[in-house]
Amino acid sequence: MDDTLVAASLLLVAAAATAAALTRDPARQAVVLSLLGLALALLFTVLQAPDVALSQLAVGSAVTPLMILLTVRRVRRRRRRE
Repeated sequence: MDDTLVAASLLLVAAAATAAALTRDPARQAVVLSLLGLALALLFTVLQAPDVALSQLAVGSAVTPLMILLTVRRVRRRRRRE
């Protein structure tokens, strides 16, 4: 059962990473990056690294995508003004 969870988590991470790489719109890319962060946090939890999972959950799933979305929003506003 343990190997099955690790394999399923790895497949989820691979699928999310592929989706993030293939997404063209930066706003959608940030959302997919957040899903990748969640998948990585799940993988780290399955691999019994809860401290790394919590760090990944905070930074990879929340802070980084939020910063990207705020940056995209600001750039789009500047383009509209010009």
